[in-house]
Amino acid sequence: MSAIDPVAKALLDDLDEGFAELYAGHRNLVFSTALRLSGNWSCAEDLTAEAFLRAYRALAGYGPDRLAALQPRAWLMTVLMNHWRNAARAKARKPPPDLRDEPLDEVDPGQDVEAAAERRETGDELAALLGLLPAEQRAAVVLRHVADLPVAEIATVLRIPQGTVKSHVSRGLQRLRALGGVR
Repeated sequence: MSAIDPVAKALLDDLDEGFAELYAGHRNLVFSTALRLSGNWSCAEDLTAEAFLRAYRALAGYGPDRLAALQPRAWLMTVLMNHWRNAARAKARKPPPDLRDEPLDEVDPGQDVEAAAERRETGDELAALLGLLPAEQRAAVVLRHVADLPVAEIATVLRIPQGTVKSHVSRGLQRLRALGGVR
C-alpha cells in the first residue's frame, strides 16, 4: 500500500483546512489547464471556480477510505475535464452570443504592460492553435504539457488507455507543428 498523499491526509484531518491546502497547491495548475482548454481567460476563471466548487461538494460526501486513497492532482483534473466537456456540450446547444455584450479582459494593474501584452499575444496564439485540435488531442496535450501530468494520470483523468493518451499527445503535437505553433 502506498503512502497517503499529504493533501489527502489534510482533508481527512479537517475538510475545510485540507480544502484550503488543496486549493492553494493546485489553483494555478487548474487555471492554466482551464485556460489552455477553453482559450479564454474569463471562461478559464469560470471553469476553475466551478471545478473547485464541485470538488468541495464531492469531498464533503467522501468517506475516510476514499479520502485516504485520493490522488488530488489527477482527481482535480478529472473534475475539471468533466466540467469542461459538459460546458462544451451545453455551449454547442445554445445560439452564439452577441459579441458586443462580451466584456473586455482586464489587465492586471501590477503587471508590466509590455510583458503582459507579449504574454497575452503568445497565449492567444497558442490558444487559437490548441482550439484547432480535436477535443481529445487538445485535452491530452494540455494535460501533458501544461498541467505536466504523467501519461498514467492523464489516462485516469480522460478514462482512456495509456497508449491512446500517447497517441493523442503525439498526434496533437504533430498537428501543432504543422500549424507552426510548436517547434
